[in-house]
Amino acid sequence: MALTKESIEQISDQLLEAERTCQPIDPIAPRFSDLSYEDVYAIQLKTFDTRVKRGEVIVGKKIGLSSRAMQEQFNIKEPDYGIISDKLVLREGQPVAMKSLISPRMEPEMAFVLKEDLKGPGVTAAAVLKATEGIMPAFEVIDSRYKDWKITVKDSISDNASCGAVILGGMLTPVDGIDLRLVGMVLEKNGEIIATGAGAAVLGNPAESVAWLANKLTEYGITLKAGEFIMSGSLVRAVPVEAGSFLRASFDRFGSVSALFE
Repeated sequence: MALTKESIEQISDQLLEAERTCQPIDPIAPRFSDLSYEDVYAIQLKTFDTRVKRGEVIVGKKIGLSSRAMQEQFNIKEPDYGIISDKLVLREGQPVAMKSLISPRMEPEMAFVLKEDLKGPGVTAAAVLKATEGIMPAFEVIDSRYKDWKITVKDSISDNASCGAVILGGMLTPVDGIDLRLVGMVLEKNGEIIATGAGAAVLGNPAESVAWLANKLTEYGITLKAGEFIMSGSLVRAVPVEAGSFLRASFDRFGSVSALFE
């Protein structure tokens, strides 16, 4: 580990302050040439330790950069992950305040609601499906506390995988008999279709994405818990939004989710 405990705490505090004030900070990767994955996950965990001490409740996890489109967009070759607290979950139909964000982008995703714990190693897509109560259509509002989205995957990890907020649609659908690879999605912005995608865009199968996360978290002694929801990753490239933007993602068999920014 390249960073000292004091540096980890300092960067975590800076990220929390950037979120509170909506004033981004300089990325950390250029500042620390020997920055390790252990370092940046330690920053993320320190931030969530602070959040929990403030009274926030962990309700889920997110997988980022899991599609080829997103990996190309950010020039990386592996996913990352973050933690979701109740404070980050917004109610569908409630306008999203642009003043509470820095430079938001939207990602349509399948959210897996778990009925059983998932703990690696050795978790497979089949085990994920068995442990899943159902799928909800969802949006992740990604936002970076680092300036101008000039980030590496290590910057993103330290910043809770660039999670800004999550919006869940109103429908929970069991996965029995559904091939998630073939589930189509249509994304509209202000009434115009701007992107389409399918489940196969997410590591070949969104269940594989959740399996990757369960196995990855074993390294940190973390289990995916029954009752949590797991954001499996975006089916398309992230879409910038502005005040007045209205987005709707419609999924085959899973319903739709919408968001309005003001």
